[in-house]
Amino acid sequence: MSFPQHRPRRLRTTPAIRRLTAQYRLDPAELILPAFVREGLTEPNPLASMPGVVQHTLDSLKKAAAEAVDLGVGGIMLFGIPAERDAVGSAGTDPNGILNRGIAAVRDEVGDDLVIMSDVCLDEFTDHGHCGVLDAQGRVDNDATLEIYGRMAVEQARAGAHVLGPSGMMDGQIAVIRQALDTAGYTDVSLFAYAAKYASAFYGPFREAVDSQLKGDRRTYQMDASNRREALLEVELDLEEGADMVMVKPAMSYLDVLADVAAMSPVPVGAYQISGEYAMIEAAAANGWIDRRRAIEESVLGIKRAGANMILTYWATELAAWLKESK
Repeated sequence: MSFPQHRPRRLRTTPAIRRLTAQYRLDPAELILPAFVREGLTEPNPLASMPGVVQHTLDSLKKAAAEAVDLGVGGIMLFGIPAERDAVGSAGTDPNGILNRGIAAVRDEVGDDLVIMSDVCLDEFTDHGHCGVLDAQGRVDNDATLEIYGRMAVEQARAGAHVLGPSGMMDGQIAVIRQALDTAGYTDVSLFAYAAKYASAFYGPFREAVDSQLKGDRRTYQMDASNRREALLEVELDLEEGADMVMVKPAMSYLDVLADVAAMSPVPVGAYQISGEYAMIEAAAANGWIDRRRAIEESVLGIKRAGANMILTYWATELAAWLKESK
């Protein structure tokens, strides 16, 4: 049949009908809040490139976690910014390092009411800003980095993380971290693999958030934007190595990749709406060029529609509050 029998507009006539027939809906439980904790702060430090986002003190981090619990947010992903850095990222493996203290503080505050996740990567901790240690020629040394990742993972698990997010895109990182955790007795700690992580211009504001020391780029280990099939290879390898969940990062420019991964993955799939995606919407809204709330809701819903059942977004708590209001 065709027109006039078929009139798709019938199902768009009222807000109630549109709500009833909606194919996808957002829920606070599928949102994950990325959060930064910085050593040495006495009060939260706002980020100029990410309005509304701060570098936390331990106290403000605990408050942010408690707020997330109150609003039904599913998880929090923690990143640490140390006061001192060195070539091997020693602050990342220090049991008393800022990230491990942040994990412990959040676990003490919210217990098991929020899934506490933490970033397993060296970029915040090295004085050169790379995600791994460097060899004599200045190249990122994959295998030497893996040994450090294993130690980092164990310390984060010991601090109280439920889930670890290996994000460095080193070959074999999931296998090495899984083995390290199991050997140390942390068999219940899950791995949320940054399986398909692309080198992207949209990471810019994140560099401010973690006070990145990077000179150059990360194109020798993060994926190239021109490659789609390669993402499936990366996901398959991480699954073989023991990943419990997999992620595509960034989200916005890689929704095709996200859909591919969601179609083939036997485990939960997440996507990270990164700092540049956040900053663009905030900047356009601040200039009155777009409707801020509608743009936020549409952007996150688009990520879910592409196949993510977990979404890391800096709007997690604000969006959760809106969703709570609408019920």
